[in-house]
Amino acid sequence: MRERLTEAIKLREEGRAKQDPAILEKARTLLLDLVNAYPDDAEIKFQTAVVNDNSGLEKEAIPFYVKSIEQGLSGSDLERALLGLGSTYRYLGYYHQAVETLRRGVREFPYNRALQVHLAIALYNTQGYKEALEILLTNLIETTSDEKLLYFKRGIEYYSQHLDEIKK
Repeated sequence: MRERLTEAIKLREEGRAKQDPAILEKARTLLLDLVNAYPDDAEIKFQTAVVNDNSGLEKEAIPFYVKSIEQGLSGSDLERALLGLGSTYRYLGYYHQAVETLRRGVREFPYNRALQVHLAIALYNTQGYKEALEILLTNLIETTSDEKLLYFKRGIEYYSQHLDEIKK
């Protein structure tokens, strides 16, 4: 089983890198066979979710993400599953599910900036403009090497938490 899973993951990664639908379909077929053979394996479900996402089959990916998380996925796979599920929900217009999923991801993996940025995008979609901008400004100022932005670092950090403040 482990060899077949490793082969499927390599195919999926190659198919994604090359944007080759035939390779992705080969990986998808192999993973679906593995899901049928090992229905209680969270990692196989997760990899099947990812290959569906990579293949443009986002709706098909959702139940595999959900089940993999329910079955106890952990560590970096859980981190990626929460990001994948949250971004897929958002892409399909399930904005509140996206926010809920991505918030969980940020709580469990607070240093993952990709989760934070995807949460900000989902917050935008739910009219959470202030929180979205706070998250984006914080990530921008914490990661930039742009000298002009860094010159204003203190002000940007302050205003990221006080967007509505006006001097009287």
